[in-house]
Amino acid sequence: MPLGYDEGWTIPADAPFYSPLPAYYRQVRFQFVFFRADPAAVAAFLPAPLEPDPDGLCVAGGLTVPFCTHYGPFDEAFVQQRCSFRGERGWYCSHVLHTGPAGIAAGREVYGTPKVFADITVEQTERVMCTSASIAGRPVMTIASTMEVPCSPEEMVRPAPSWRLKLIPRADSPGPAIKQLIDGASAQRDVQVHATFRGTGTVRFAPNPLCDLTPLAPQAYVSAYYLETSFAESYAKIVHDYLAEA
Repeated sequence: MPLGYDEGWTIPADAPFYSPLPAYYRQVRFQFVFFRADPAAVAAFLPAPLEPDPDGLCVAGGLTVPFCTHYGPFDEAFVQQRCSFRGERGWYCSHVLHTGPAGIAAGREVYGTPKVFADITVEQTERVMCTSASIAGRPVMTIASTMEVPCSPEEMVRPAPSWRLKLIPRADSPGPAIKQLIDGASAQRDVQVHATFRGTGTVRFAPNPLCDLTPLAPQAYVSAYYLETSFAESYAKIVHDYLAEA
């Protein structure tokens, strides 16, 4: 039977590069370092109509995934900026550096997550977890944090809503064929928290011609957390369709 007009997940249609949702993750280890950057610099990373917080709060994170049903094991580093959308406070995910090809394709095509291929190492030496990411052999960011005091999951600052810009270009002319603001945090479900710790952390951005995050250089550090969890990832939420509302 040929593929119907209303059928299909992704291409190739007869052998999709990644499986339909949900995807299942086990024993994922996260680190989050919250810091304040120049609000004017934060504003430059946000698409309209998002508005930056006046305090310039951001978070840089690293994670290692030992098991995922859909994308296999991978490592990742990301940065998000706190902002508001039509009066609601949330976070915008501007950059995600990732090591797995299927995860990059799924993240961009399904959620609009700004994933790009990078070389990433996630290490733990004594009580310090460190995530280092580079592109084309040049460093982009280094995140280091400690795990000192047990804390409850509720104590952690959860970057949610977690907005990202799903942008797919037209094939016949310049401009977008799809342009949507997606809440990716709403896709996570069946969360099992195995461990949470509070500590201190640092973030260092290095100039890279392919990904320059140095304008977000930390001016002050706020908090750092370690999280180990298992969860499923299903469908997200479209909160704004630019082309439909144009």
